[in-house]
Amino acid sequence: MINKPFVDIAERLKPELIEQKIYPKRLVEIVADPEALHGWRVQGVGTYDSLHERKFEKGDSFVLDLGDHQVGYLTFSLQSAEARADAPVRLKFIFGEMPCEIGESFDEYNGWLDRSWLQDEIVNFDVVPGTYTLPRRYSFRYLKIEVLTPARKFKIAFADLYVTSVSSADLSSVPPLPDHVPDDLRVMDRISIKTLQDCMQTVFEDGPKRDRRLWIGDLRLQALANYETVKNYELVKRCLYLFAGLRLEGGQVSACVYEKPEPAADDIYLYDYSLFFISTLHDYYAATQDRDTLLQLWPVALEQVGLSLGRLDDRGIVTDDPSWYCFTDWHEDLNKQASAQAVLIYALKQAVVLAQTIGLTEQAISIRSDVDRASEAALTHLLNRSTGFFESGDQRQVSWASQVWMVLAGVLEQEENAALLDRLFEENPSIRPMTPYIYHHLIEALMLSGRKEKALEQLRVYWGGMAEEGADTFWEVFQPADKNNSPYGSNLINSYCHAWSCTPTYFIRKYYAPFHSNRTKDSHSSEVN
Repeated sequence: MINKPFVDIAERLKPELIEQKIYPKRLVEIVADPEALHGWRVQGVGTYDSLHERKFEKGDSFVLDLGDHQVGYLTFSLQSAEARADAPVRLKFIFGEMPCEIGESFDEYNGWLDRSWLQDEIVNFDVVPGTYTLPRRYSFRYLKIEVLTPARKFKIAFADLYVTSVSSADLSSVPPLPDHVPDDLRVMDRISIKTLQDCMQTVFEDGPKRDRRLWIGDLRLQALANYETVKNYELVKRCLYLFAGLRLEGGQVSACVYEKPEPAADDIYLYDYSLFFISTLHDYYAATQDRDTLLQLWPVALEQVGLSLGRLDDRGIVTDDPSWYCFTDWHEDLNKQASAQAVLIYALKQAVVLAQTIGLTEQAISIRSDVDRASEAALTHLLNRSTGFFESGDQRQVSWASQVWMVLAGVLEQEENAALLDRLFEENPSIRPMTPYIYHHLIEALMLSGRKEKALEQLRVYWGGMAEEGADTFWEVFQPADKNNSPYGSNLINSYCHAWSCTPTYFIRKYYAPFHSNRTKDSHSSEVN
């Protein structure tokens, strides 16, 4: 179902990318080390300038460290040494966001996503000397170059090598953090913004190494981080129009869309992700007050309300059967019914706000009645009054995700929500959060329930844990108890710069900085009195 006027608006909003030339910082070796993350550590062996003094022959290789994660295009100058080049030069390039991608052989990869996502190339260069730019865009910090030829007469040298990084994020607009923000949060803020920057291309990509698509679950979180930092409102608007203009045949907002070779929707429908169109529009309007966009896109948001309500059973509970899929988190044992019920309530409440903003009083009243029905059903059929936990599915599963989303949906009052989260940490159900995506929602729930110090503790444990492991950008998956965890069967294919992991900057700037600034003022005021 293509709405061409909406797609045309989105295409007119396509940004020009900001380019920056980045030179490597040093030559390194990737060394096997069972004590290091993923079993590999980085060891410096020379400066980048020393590369120009070396001559390479068949079988030689070297590894460069850019010093930070980059997304862009590789350019280099080849020269022949000791004799004129009398045959093409054949090189193998291996690009890695993490040391493991350089240390381990891609030929042994056995994950269930396509190997073609792993970043390696074998390229022939017919004319030497010459300057070349590889046509593909790469996402990496480490680059290994293996010399496959020349075999006999001449050697090769690299006279120049750099990366042209690309992003639509203009970091000059990011306001500085207040002086009272401690150093570890400043580090997390910087890594978060770098993650956001590298995912901000001509859409908000979910990951610049793998997928490179616009997913609405990621978009919603990227947009929140963007509003606190880069403030590129036009890119959010472009993404909203792409989702609105490229719906599935039933009218549902697709979980993700492609840009190339032309804008097109994937065929994936996720119950929670389609509802997040309402949430993303709600947050966009709150940040921009762009009434024209709200008026144009409201019918699409309203359509998602009706489609999602159609899944409720006679009790008012989201039907849980094999005919649907809701994302929530990467956990193979997680039942999604209760969290889907909560996402429905959460999004419906935002739809009420949007309808009231437009002045559609009758629609607002109607949707409010749907909120009340879904909330009452959750309290009646999903809340176990004896344990105080919301349960999900036929097996009455108790998970972290169900409790977190019910808190965000505001089914209970704030004090009850805070008590629910306290019980969650005390009893620690075994179906725990698996990804930064659900950890974001846990921290948001803690913040909104008045447990700001607990939220800060979790931020430091989780994202701080990635920073302590050397993250340049925050990762798609991180399990402190299982650091090799991958939902795809191999950590080589994991995305190590991932959209849904960019939100510490949102928490630090929206919640922490104002909260602690006010506490400092109150403390000083008390001292004076």
